[in-house]
Amino acid sequence: MYTHEAGALHAGAGHRRRPPWLHVPEDVNALVPILWPATVTRGDDGVLRVAGVDVAALAQQFGTPVYVVDEIDFRSRARAFRDAFDGAFGGADVYYAGKAFLCTEVARWVADEGLGLDVCSGGELATALRAGFPAERIGLHGNNKSAAELSRALDAGVGRIVVDSFDEISRLAALAAERGVRARIMIRTTVGVEAHTHEYIATAHEDQKFGFSIAGGAAAQAVRRILAEPSLELIGLHSHIGSQIYDTSGFEVAARRVLALQAEIRDEHGVELPELDLGGGFGIAYTSQDDPQPPEELAAGMAAIVSHECAAHGLSAPRLSIEPGRAIAGPSTFTLYEVGTVKAVELDGGAVRRYVSVDGGMSDNIRTALYDADYSCTLASRRSDAEPVLARVVGKHCESGDVVVKDEFLPADVEPGDLIAVPGTGAYCRSMASTYNHVPRPPVVAVRDGAARVIVRRETEDDLLALDIT
Repeated sequence: MYTHEAGALHAGAGHRRRPPWLHVPEDVNALVPILWPATVTRGDDGVLRVAGVDVAALAQQFGTPVYVVDEIDFRSRARAFRDAFDGAFGGADVYYAGKAFLCTEVARWVADEGLGLDVCSGGELATALRAGFPAERIGLHGNNKSAAELSRALDAGVGRIVVDSFDEISRLAALAAERGVRARIMIRTTVGVEAHTHEYIATAHEDQKFGFSIAGGAAAQAVRRILAEPSLELIGLHSHIGSQIYDTSGFEVAARRVLALQAEIRDEHGVELPELDLGGGFGIAYTSQDDPQPPEELAAGMAAIVSHECAAHGLSAPRLSIEPGRAIAGPSTFTLYEVGTVKAVELDGGAVRRYVSVDGGMSDNIRTALYDADYSCTLASRRSDAEPVLARVVGKHCESGDVVVKDEFLPADVEPGDLIAVPGTGAYCRSMASTYNHVPRPPVVAVRDGAARVIVRRETEDDLLALDIT
C-alpha cells in the first residue's frame, strides 16, 4: 500500500491505470454532449464555440484560466426543474442552492426564472439582497448560524429559516421575540440514509454535524420545543441526503421516515405541517460514466414516493420543495486553461503517461483533490489528427495532489499555448476557490447570443495584498 499525506490517489499516481469506463476515442476531437452546455460546438477549424463565441477569442479578451458560463443553458436548466416539479406535484417550490455558485448576476437569473434561493451564510444572504432577490423567496440554511446572521435574515423578512440545533431554536426564538415577529422555520432532520456518494458530501447518516436525528428522538423533541415558542412558526420538515445522487431510491427512504414523523406530529400535537423539503443533491455528468436523470424523471419518481407515503399515513400532501444547485450550475459552465508545459512520465511495465500542466489547478477546482472527483476535458483551440494518448491534466501549484483531470485521452501533439476546456465546473469550483500560492482567482464570464461579459472579475495581485497590514 502506498501512502501520501494528500491521499491514496496521489501516492499511487504512477501505478494507476486508466479506469474501466474510459475508452480510447475513435475521434479525439469529438464532444460528449451530456458533458457540455447546450450551445457548445466545435467549428470547422476545430475551435470550441459557446453561444457563437469561440474560446480563442474568450482567452484573448479575458485571459486564462476563466470560468465560462452559458447563460441560456443555466436559465433553461432552472426552468426545467421549476416546470417539472410544479407539474408533477401540482405546485412545488424549487430553491436554487446558492452554495453551488452565487454572484449577484446569477441571483438575478434565478429570480427571473421564478425560483427561490437557498443561502447558508451571511455572505450568501448579502449577495442575494444586493441583487434585489425577493426576501420572501429566500431560505436560510446552516448548522451554526450566528446571532448576526439570524438577525439579518429576520430583518430582511426571509421566507424560511431551517433550524439545525436546540441552541439555534433558543437563539432564534429570542431574536424573533425582540422584533415582535414570528419566524417561519423548518426543522433539518437526519433520516439515517447512507447515500451512495463520497463520505464528505453524504449528509443524512447519523454520525455527522447536520440536523436532528429522527431515530434518536431529537427531531420530535425539536418539534415540541418549537411549538412551545410563540415567536416561531413551524411550517415543515427538511431532509437532505447528500450530493451527486443519481436516482430516487435514497429519497424514497428519506420521504418515508420524514412523513412518518409528520404523522407522529399530527397524532401528538394535532398539527399537519404544510410543507416538506427533500433537499437536492441531484447528480450531473462529469464524465461519460455518469448517467443523471432529467428533471422530469426525478419529479415523477419523487411525486410517486410522496403520494404513496402520504396515503399510507392518511396525511394531506404537503407542498414540496427541493434545492438543486449543482444540477443547474454545474453543466452550464466550463473552465478554459492554457497549457504551459507537457511532460511524458514512464510508468511500470513500459507505459507512459503525459502530464499536461495548465495555468490554474486546485485553486480554481479543489474537487479532484478533495473528493477524488473525476472530470473530462478536450483540446479546445484547434483540431488535431494526432493519436489519442492517456493524459493527466495538472495545475501549477506546489502540491503533487494538484490534479484537475486524473485520466483523459488527449491528442499526442498537445503543446504549450494550446487551450484545454474542462466541462462541468459550474458548481463548487469558483465557490470553493482559493488563493493558494497567492494565485488570483479567475473571472466568471457569461456568454449569450454571441456576446460575452464579465459577471465576476478576475482577482488581482492588488486584491491579494489589500488585506495585508503594512
